[in-house]
Amino acid sequence: MATNVNDEEYDRVKEVKQFDESKIGVKGLVDSGITTIPRFFVHPPDVLSQLKPGSKIRPDLVIPAIDLSGVDSHHNRSLIVDQIRQACSSFGFFQIINHGVPLGVLDRTFESIKGFHEEPTEIKARFYTRGLGTGVSYISNVDLYNSKAASWRDTLQLRMGPKMADHDQIPEICRNEVIEWDREIKRLGEVLSGLMCEGLGVETSRLKEMTCLEGRTMVGHYYPKCPQPDLTIGLAYHTDPGVLTVVQQDHVGGLQVKYGEDWVDVKPVPGALVINVGDLLQIISNEVYKSAEHRVLANPSHEPRVSIAVFFNPGIRDDLYGPLPELISSEKPALYRQFTLTDFMTRFFKKELDGKSLTNYYKL
Repeated sequence: MATNVNDEEYDRVKEVKQFDESKIGVKGLVDSGITTIPRFFVHPPDVLSQLKPGSKIRPDLVIPAIDLSGVDSHHNRSLIVDQIRQACSSFGFFQIINHGVPLGVLDRTFESIKGFHEEPTEIKARFYTRGLGTGVSYISNVDLYNSKAASWRDTLQLRMGPKMADHDQIPEICRNEVIEWDREIKRLGEVLSGLMCEGLGVETSRLKEMTCLEGRTMVGHYYPKCPQPDLTIGLAYHTDPGVLTVVQQDHVGGLQVKYGEDWVDVKPVPGALVINVGDLLQIISNEVYKSAEHRVLANPSHEPRVSIAVFFNPGIRDDLYGPLPELISSEKPALYRQFTLTDFMTRFFKKELDGKSLTNYYKL
């Protein structure tokens, strides 16, 4: 079979390296006025076929929105626990309203992250690194060198706990807002983990005692307009590796969750936060709760899409983790073996973002 001349001339590794070393990110490509995306962003046909309008989308399904009003009253709490248990064991995703995080905090944090991504390249480039030694990194695609194709987004990543990144290392444009957001998210994380524990029938503080709220990483994703949104994706389908994730998305939309063989839109709800179960919680719950594959479509809109996610992980990396003993019985034996968080996270970052291989790896 004849080889395409373009294939002979195309050096993917070289192009990826040039893009990475330019430190301009996807936003920089858009600002340069490109009308076609670089070839290493083009996804293979089997992926693109699933992105066609209407392809395996279930418009009749809605991700549950759970009202946390009166979460401390006995009657309301039992109803909320039931709703969360159902959502975690079916979709693995839900939205929360009346969650107690002031809308002003949400708006300020959101605008500051958007503001960072829209700063001049020379300012952002100072933070561009693939290491997280300082606890702060600005990159395009965490799996850029491992993935089959890159995705159309840039990311600011910040370590919030157990030890927060040095304050002077956090970009000034979002420093105060990020610190304020972390205070709120710690409180909210404790509320959510308690409700999830009660849904499992274990002590309210069980996950907290396992330090599951101490490791926190915050990412601010920026999805600028894509000139060829039918050829790439904003965030490839994957599951989150940690315990739980809290997401603030804007009104642009594009987040989808896999349910069976279909995809469900996570439609933006003003003031709501999106919560999803991570692989680690699926394992700890012995599969009572399910982590769900999700993705973000490439943004066709002239308006950029912005989202902020906080990933909760255990703070002690060398303890052993596995199904909770309280959830194991002769009728429901352990479905997973034990492992350290260090091993777990090392495996996650060595692979590309591509589905659910981590939970499968630890299956008994």
